[in-house]
Amino acid sequence: MADLKSIVRSLLDIIKVLFEQSRDSATPRTWHQHVVPYKDGWAVRREGNKRITSKHRKQSTAVNKAKSIAKKRKSDVIIHREDGTIRDRIGYD
Repeated sequence: MADLKSIVRSLLDIIKVLFEQSRDSATPRTWHQHVVPYKDGWAVRREGNKRITSKHRKQSTAVNKAKSIAKKRKSDVIIHREDGTIRDRIGYD
């Protein structure tokens, strides 16, 4: 019984260390919105996400959508060119 208690105690200590390491190393998520080329149009994608938030035929429509999200979240809109390079950055801090 004493061995079982020491094993459980050791496992709890290991879990605690792993949890603290993952929490310390995690980067805070941002709400920056990227306007990126997507198939035959444009998309809005939150920074760090693989999935798109919305897709649009025109870049201007995608920029407007990204601006409305960024204003609510007090973040930035990063507008990309068709080749993927950054064209402009608008901040809503």
